[in-house]
Amino acid sequence: MESGMPLSGGQRALIRESWRRVSGSPVQHGLVLFSRLFDLDPDLLPLFQYNCKQFASPQECLSAPEFLDHIRKVMLVIDAAVSHLENLSCLEEYLCNLGKKHQAVGVKVESFSTVGESLLYMLEKSLGAAFSPEVQEAWSKLYNAVVKAMQRGWETLPEGD
Repeated sequence: MESGMPLSGGQRALIRESWRRVSGSPVQHGLVLFSRLFDLDPDLLPLFQYNCKQFASPQECLSAPEFLDHIRKVMLVIDAAVSHLENLSCLEEYLCNLGKKHQAVGVKVESFSTVGESLLYMLEKSLGAAFSPEVQEAWSKLYNAVVKAMQRGWETLPEGD
């Protein structure tokens, strides 16, 4: 998986250290991420349906057990990316398939920039003063590499689908 600009050793260390501080409470931090996502783009809420049930509000969605499971899965994907910083290409096929799944439920590629903003917001809130411009840049590079791999899932679908 080429990320345009590979992560330096220092950037990988910054990502690992900051993730170590966040990963112990995945649901708590995931709730911050998704609360911010719904604040930035409330139109994403209808994408989250379980058993054909539409959520009336972000708060209802954020407290649903099925959505909490989704948060755990998202945080596991981030954890996998952090765990494979030296060899992100080993996640290529998984992330491509994850992109296909997101497209199938109606997620637009453009929404990933809002998710990225929400991820950085969560990291900033969680890390406080430790969220330096260098940490932000490192995470942005990693997130962009992950999204590029997921976008390939869109690109591999036949025209018209």
